[in-house]
Amino acid sequence: MMPKAWDVLSTRYDRSFRVFRLRTDRARSPRTGKDHDFFVLESPTWVNVIPLTLKEQVVLVRQYRHGTREVTLEIPGGVMEEGDTPEGAARRELKEETGWREERMTSLGYVAPNPAIQNNLCYTFLAEGVVPVSAQEQDDKEDIEVVLRPLAEIPRMIREGEIRHSLVIAAFYRYFMEHRRDGD
Repeated sequence: MMPKAWDVLSTRYDRSFRVFRLRTDRARSPRTGKDHDFFVLESPTWVNVIPLTLKEQVVLVRQYRHGTREVTLEIPGGVMEEGDTPEGAARRELKEETGWREERMTSLGYVAPNPAIQNNLCYTFLAEGVVPVSAQEQDDKEDIEVVLRPLAEIPRMIREGEIRHSLVIAAFYRYFMEHRRDGD
């Protein structure tokens, strides 16, 4: 039997922070009739950008991540701000984090980062024909190094754990498996 949506009996907002707010939902199981509390991180929508130069170099960003306390290698991305469209946020994040601008921007779709505890989406865009146009526009909480790597190296970098951010891996999956076809 296919699972059914649970009835939400009540919602309480517990704490609010800049990048998320904690919500507690009381919901009833349609299968057992029992009530349970569920904790949800409400977050704004995110965007990721795969920036490609005309020579098939990927513009990556290397930065420190407090969650894992590690320096990671990723693609540019960030939170959608008030009034942003996903594509507009992708263009803004690309320029702010790298100082590069695209010739063409194509949507590669979106994923739900962790639907068990988060309510947001992450859109991925392919930025083609990127070129440097300005200095980076980092905020006080960013310390980003721009790194170029050949597109052909990305699968190996993922396999060997050099790139391990799950949303970045999902973005490259979309690119390699769904966008780029043999002969393209």
